Amino acid sequence: MRQLLIDGLSIEEQANIDSYLKRTVKSASIAGMFWLAVPDDLLGPAQLGHGDCGPFYFGIELGRNSVAFEFLVRSESNLHCSCICYATDAQRDHLLRFVDRMLKEEKIKA
Repeated sequence: MRQLLIDGLSIEEQANIDSYLKRTVKSASIAGMFWLAVPDDLLGPAQLGHGDCGPFYFGIELGRNSVAFEFLVRSESNLHCSCICYATDAQRDHLLRFVDRMLKEEKIKA
């Protein structure tokens, strides 16, 4: 799995990230998992024409001392479809801007 991993988080940083994610993205049914939506204007060729599979998300997993951001674009309603694929450049940039904003706003130094 291709992902961006930020580890070495202090307890305070982990709590700050948890709070930030709960305020800004969708919580998953599994504890510590979150979903960052891919905006419709950033849907790639694989997602276009797959309206029934949407919305599309990046998975975020918050652990005890780390947070991982998946580069796989997932469907909310379908686990096995050709629309589930790794991010385009524009989608990846969207994810990285989100991460940069979170790190800055929450003053994460890890």
